Amino acid sequence: MKKLVVLTGSGISAESGLKTFRDAGGLWENYDVMKVASIEGWYEDPELMLRFYNERRAQLKDAKPNPGHIGLAGLEEYFEVQIITQNVDNLHERAGSKNVLHLHGELTKIRSTGDETLIYEIGYKPVSIGDKCEKGYQLRPHIVWFGEAVPAIVQAANITSHADIFAVIGTSLAVYPAAGLIDYVPSETPIFLIDPNEVNSPLYRKVVFIKEKAGKGVEILKNKILNLK
Repeated sequence: MKKLVVLTGSGISAESGLKTFRDAGGLWENYDVMKVASIEGWYEDPELMLRFYNERRAQLKDAKPNPGHIGLAGLEEYFEVQIITQNVDNLHERAGSKNVLHLHGELTKIRSTGDETLIYEIGYKPVSIGDKCEKGYQLRPHIVWFGEAVPAIVQAANITSHADIFAVIGTSLAVYPAAGLIDYVPSETPIFLIDPNEVNSPLYRKVVFIKEKAGKGVEILKNKILNLK
């Protein structure tokens, strides 16, 4: 089977009712992005941060995978599919995708502030100040914030370097380090980009644009890449 690597961003989850990260004006669900998505924000007001991610978990519980997520899961019938997502939701997994790498962490997990190897699955439960790991450290969202390293980017680059087909869905290719993954796509590998908006693609690579939302775009992508099998 050919290896299909798909980089997804907030645009694919928008059709499930989840607001895209950093909407107009630098806000995310009416919060200043830097106050709820930076390590400085955590040091300044951890209670606000915990409340924000508790709200996101509650919102995620009611969200459902959309045709974009479901369509990608269905492609596993024809390809070895590896999804690299910038999203912290679990909609890819709930749609049935088996191989999902989260670049920016996972909303349904928390970790110790004193030992980052202590990671816990909590589902959609809230977390409060005073909730601690077994070593006595405060628990925090298992999210990569601005000001923090992206540990999974090395694995993502390795996965991308072995792609037979590469697709980008719902992300502007403007946020690094994820946007830099396109540099690791083999030169002979076709690249597809699904987005209803205009996106500036790298001038040094040929990119096939599918100007649609994720749901319809994945169906078009399927018809195109089945001919490449």
